[in-house]
Order: sequence, then structure tokens, then C-alpha cells
Amino acid sequence: MKTAWKQHGFTLIFSLLLTLFTAYALLDTFVIPRGYVSAQPAQTQPSPADAEAQLNLYVTEEEAPRDANGYYDGNMSVTLTEYREYDTAIYVADVKLSSPEYLKTALAYDTFGKNVKTAVSEIASGAGAILAVNGDFYGARSDGYVIRNGVLYRAEGNGNEDLVIYADGSFEIIREDAVSAEALLEKGAEQVLSFGPALVENGEIAVSKNEEVGKAMASNPRTAIGILGENHYVLVVSDGRTSESEGLSLYELAEFLQSLGVHTAYNLDGGGSSTMVFRGAVVNNPTTGGRTIKERSVSDIVYIGY
Repeated sequence: MKTAWKQHGFTLIFSLLLTLFTAYALLDTFVIPRGYVSAQPAQTQPSPADAEAQLNLYVTEEEAPRDANGYYDGNMSVTLTEYREYDTAIYVADVKLSSPEYLKTALAYDTFGKNVKTAVSEIASGAGAILAVNGDFYGARSDGYVIRNGVLYRAEGNGNEDLVIYADGSFEIIREDAVSAEALLEKGAEQVLSFGPALVENGEIAVSKNEEVGKAMASNPRTAIGILGENHYVLVVSDGRTSESEGLSLYELAEFLQSLGVHTAYNLDGGGSSTMVFRGAVVNNPTTGGRTIKERSVSDIVYIGY
């Protein structure tokens, strides 16, 4: 009798310990925040006089936006336009900069780590962003290159197709199995975003009509960034999963970006993460399941600011 009870008791204890371990592992993976490195400050900005002179090459006095849908300060010009395509609300920020140093990224709580995340609007506020969109949600994965504002945080690759933004403001699409993060840093990489895929390369659509990210649905909220020319960019967010806005396939997003005239465009994290913030206000209607309009907490943003 005692032997049977001991065996039964051992089984109960083992089961309890296994349950506790499993619960901890899930919490550690998805919930418990672990900061590894504090974000380092961005590089010194150009002088205001030099910056304004450079921006004037791209923006005339007549072109400078002056209403609630635009921003202009002599260093940067942002014009926000809402489109209705593919039965979807699409928000486009046309950005012209005097210096590529005003195109930046920021981490939640200025910390690189695991499960360190907050709303896009919160990260944007802390960074003083004029315009911001969600980034690649690096914190949802344990691999994939992470270079932010010229600092290498993660060099472990997974063969992904990445967007490299160099210190001169130019874009390049690379594969992580073809070049190391250290080599990209030496080459002048300022930002490396690891999500994808590339949407447009050399002005041509780079995805097929059936291509998708993982097991995502065909029509989704989306976030993308593209380059039109020297220091001239577009940041794009679409709504989706609601009766008012269906969402976009990757091909539709690529087709739309191509119509804007981009040379290179890249797909960032989408779905419930897709959020655009302009001058402190959320522009679009972020939603995960279509039932509640609410920002999702993310690990990073791409933004325009000082």
C-alpha cells in the first residue's frame, strides 16, 4: 500500500513540476521581458543651416505641406495621403529629408531584449518622432539580423531576406546567408530590418501573386517602406480584417508601391502590428482580429525625427 502511494505521489509531483516548467517556458518565451542591451544614442545631426539647404534641393516653398496632413520644418517634409485601393484604406506618408540621418529606428523602452515591447505610439513619443510606423518586431524571434542606428545587436542569421538602409540613405535587399551582419556594418549599414519579403526591386515587383508571409491570410493589414530617390521615401500602412477595409495581399501591396514610383520597397511586420503614428496621433485603425481597434505592443519602430 505504501509502495503504491509512493509511486502515485511521485507521479503527482512529477506531473506538477512538468506543468510548472512548461508554464514557465511559455511565459519566458512570450511574456517575461528580458532586456539585454540599452539602445545607444544616434549619431550627431547635421547643422540646421546645412540641413535646410539640402532639403531645399527637394522641396520648394510651394511644395512644403502646411495643413494637418503635412509637416515641414526646413529639415524634413512629410505629406500624408489616404488612398482607397483594393477595397482597402491605405495611408501613405511621402517623406523628403535634407539628410538620411533623420530616418531612424527606435526600440521599446530604448532596450534590446526579449519580450520588451509597447505600443508604436509610446515608442514614437519617447523618440520624439514626427512620423512612425511599426518595424520588424525583432523581439518575436530569436534570430535574424538586428542593426539599429548603426549598432549591431544581433548577428545570428536565419537566411532571411533583409532590408539594409545605409548611412547615405540608400536601400539594398540582401540575404542573410550571403553576407554577415558584421560585413554589413563595415559596409555602412545604419539599419537592417529582418522581416520581408522584398516587394519591389529595381522598380519591378519582386513577389508572386500567391506569395505570403508564413501562414498569414492573403488579405491583411500591411506595413511597408520604399525609396523613391535620394533622401525621398514612402512609409505605407494599410488597414485590414474589417468590414470597412479588406486588407492587401503582398502582391497588391507591391503593385500599389510600384504605382507610387518606388525603386525598392520592403514588407515590414503586418497584421495587428501595422500602425502609423503622425505627430503623436495614430492615423490608421490597427486591429488583430477585426473586432477591436487597438494598438498591438511591438518591439521597435521606423521613424522620422531628430
